[in-house]
Amino acid sequence: MKKLIVMLAMVGSMMFSVAAFAGGININAATSEQLQEVKGIGPKTADAIVAYRDEYGKFANLESLTAVKGIGDKKLAKIQDSLTVEASKE
Repeated sequence: MKKLIVMLAMVGSMMFSVAAFAGGININAATSEQLQEVKGIGPKTADAIVAYRDEYGKFANLESLTAVKGIGDKKLAKIQDSLTVEASKE
C-alpha cells in the first residue's frame, strides 16, 4: 500500500510538471516549489513571487513580475516562456 501511494504521488507530480510546462506555470496559483521548476527561478525568487502575490494580490500579467525584488527585464525575458497568468480558482 505504501509503495502504491508513493507511486501515485510520483505520477501526479510528473503529470503536473508536463501539464504546467505545456501552458506554463501559473504565477497566480503556483507554490514556491512549483515555481522553482522553472529554469532561472531559485528558492529566493520563488519565495519572493509568492510573498508579493500574498501581499498585493494576483498578477495582472507577466510584466507585473518586475515589481518583485530580484526580477528585472532580463530575468523576465529568460523565464516568461515557462510562465502564464491565469485567474486562480480560489
